[in-house]
Amino acid sequence: MRSIYVLLALFLLLIPSLRSQESLTLRQAVDLALKSNPLAAAADAGEKEAEARIRQARSGYMPQLNFSESVQRSNNPVFVFGSLLTQHQFTADNFNLGPLNRPEALNNYQSRLSVEQVLFDGHRTARGVEAARFSRQIAGEDVRRSRSDIVLAVLRAYFAVALAAQNVEVAEQSLASAKADLERAHSVYESGRSTLADVLALRVHLASVEEQKVRAANDLAVARAALNDALGVSLDRRFELTTQLEPAAGAEATLDEYGRTALAERPEILQADLARRLTQTEQGLARAGYWPQVAFQGILEADRQNFYSRGGANWFTAVTLRWTLWNGWETKARVEQARFAESRAEALRKRADSAIRLEVRKAYLDLAAAAQRMEVTAAAVAEAEEAHRIIQNRHQAGLTTVTELLRSETALAEARTHRLAAIYDQRVAAGALEYAGGRLTADSPVVN
Repeated sequence: MRSIYVLLALFLLLIPSLRSQESLTLRQAVDLALKSNPLAAAADAGEKEAEARIRQARSGYMPQLNFSESVQRSNNPVFVFGSLLTQHQFTADNFNLGPLNRPEALNNYQSRLSVEQVLFDGHRTARGVEAARFSRQIAGEDVRRSRSDIVLAVLRAYFAVALAAQNVEVAEQSLASAKADLERAHSVYESGRSTLADVLALRVHLASVEEQKVRAANDLAVARAALNDALGVSLDRRFELTTQLEPAAGAEATLDEYGRTALAERPEILQADLARRLTQTEQGLARAGYWPQVAFQGILEADRQNFYSRGGANWFTAVTLRWTLWNGWETKARVEQARFAESRAEALRKRADSAIRLEVRKAYLDLAAAAQRMEVTAAAVAEAEEAHRIIQNRHQAGLTTVTELLRSETALAEARTHRLAAIYDQRVAAGALEYAGGRLTADSPVVN
């Protein structure tokens, strides 16, 4: 009965550790990152910021309404005379020369409501709205690019964990094999068919393999933390990855087709085109400085000797033309600045074109090379396993040296790790090719 209680207590202690492992597919990891990664939040905020900039630019079409309240006190004759008139408190007695020249100090509480509507501004507001819209489109492409960056980063980090976990398995296999070799070496030594040097050499080899296992375990821990960083979650959160490290499908199109798709879909290309059009709009905005502005203004004013009573009201309207005839060539400099910005945007567009073509070519060739490496390493693993089996048997029979045994152990471990690295590189290259072609999303086949 007591043993049952002990087992129950142990089971209850294990429940938290069992719950701490969350199963996570690659698609789930991508979806989690798109919600939690700060880069996604930053890109979304940038898009909303650009939307607010459009509303700000559109405000130029709307009238401006302002209210002010002021208190003035003075014995200045002109001030007193004018204030009494606007307060509707002027009487015949105020024409007396004595009080007129030396009046007593007077308070004037003034409330003013003014409205101004721009009637013509040389298309400044229209150009400003157009520029804000281009900025909004650029921000939208930045969101798309950030999401693709996140998907590719998660794909790399996810399979880096899978690769590190399998490298740990390879290290454990090598460790088990080294221990078995050491036991056989003891048997051979005790039978008098070898020397103690063979046993010592295998002990040194066993220590080296144990060190490799420690390094592999550490690499796995670091890879898990890097994955959590890409996901935007706590570095201590634990996941059980359920998508296996397996080869992805090969290229679905030719290199030229990927290149054409990239030049039509990549956010960087679209942003470069939008940036060039934005500079053209900014040239028009700068040229608007040569045109006058026409505005309507209306003012409603109330003046009182105290805050609540004894006052009068008046109104005022005007249509005003404002024309900057000379501002030290500031407008001319702005036009030239916008023109040079267009030339720079055009040069950057050409640079982005070449860089994307190169990226597509590299990703395409990397995928092909990784596929070839998988074939080569698969054959190498099979050959290394068979060679190691033969050498183990020969060593046990005393027909070969411990040096050959250690060499075959090392060759087998390297063949296995190279095979895993080739699969990882092929899977990542498939994602990188989709990214280079501007087609990498959470719904891409390479993710699902």
